[in-house]
Amino acid sequence: MPAKVAFFEVEPWEEAYIEGHLDKGLEFAFHSDPLTIDNVELAEGYEIISPFIYSDIDQKVLSRLPNLELIATRSTGFDHIDMRTCQERGVPVSNVPSYGENTVAEHTFALILALTRKILPSAERTRRGKFNLEGLRGFDLKGKTIGIVGIGHIGQHVVRIARGFEMEIVVFDVRQDELLAKNLGFRYADLNELLGQSDVITLHAPYNPHTHHMINRRNIHKVKRGAILINTSRGGLVETAAIVEGLQSGILMGAGLDVLEEEGLIKEERQLLSHEYSHERLRIALETHLLLFRDDVIITPHNAFNSLEAVQRILDTTITNIISYLEGQPQNTVSLRAA
Repeated sequence: MPAKVAFFEVEPWEEAYIEGHLDKGLEFAFHSDPLTIDNVELAEGYEIISPFIYSDIDQKVLSRLPNLELIATRSTGFDHIDMRTCQERGVPVSNVPSYGENTVAEHTFALILALTRKILPSAERTRRGKFNLEGLRGFDLKGKTIGIVGIGHIGQHVVRIARGFEMEIVVFDVRQDELLAKNLGFRYADLNELLGQSDVITLHAPYNPHTHHMINRRNIHKVKRGAILINTSRGGLVETAAIVEGLQSGILMGAGLDVLEEEGLIKEERQLLSHEYSHERLRIALETHLLLFRDDVIITPHNAFNSLEAVQRILDTTITNIISYLEGQPQNTVSLRAA
């Protein structure tokens, strides 16, 4: 019997690409919606599922999938998957570890430049036929300090771009590689030191219990006054209230956010009426709503990864992950310890 593979959160062109590059002997199913407990029947009977980040592969979903042999997530992060249950069930999880290091790094600098050179208000003003420069003065990146939190594939590419701008570079990471620091031209610092010295703070760490709210209402006051904060990693790294407080107090000059602490909430306003909606989630949603309309904040819709080349690399790696598993040589598998 051919292996059955179900893909979730796929666009029509992705469906055609996958069918053209995966073994014709497989049995496919494609769905545009995320996989959740509400539609788990779509995955029942399939040995392999391939979700993206908005699918919620929790214990309830997994309990409905007794035939499941592999989860091939089309993302680097895997916090949308219950790794403990997968480990207990012996279901491997493969990811896409490095599809977008340059792509996300380039988006990071797009946000940095948009804030430091006031690109959005400049464009909006000229669109209205006004050409005065009042309030549009930015600042150079040359000679400024950029603090990079997390020196994985993306963080390293951010370093390379920052060097092109002749910036000073400090890095916080729980693992320190002095040879890497020497080769790329940066120095390590602890988090508080980085916050206090950096004109630009950009986050490229994974999300896990240790990194939850690593920027928060307590340490936001340690940030160098006038700094900008960039987050293209995971929304949960930053306490939303800390961004609001930092901006209102003048500690932060601006924020560029491709991810939000509760991203899904602002897409469906009717969720505010649900009796299951917690006060904490409501508070975060309202704080996020405040950020949406500030001139000193740029929010993009989790779009940093979204270049043609990067999305194709995601599919290529996912296809390879599935083929390698079927051939008995799984690759790019992740573990509970890495979560």
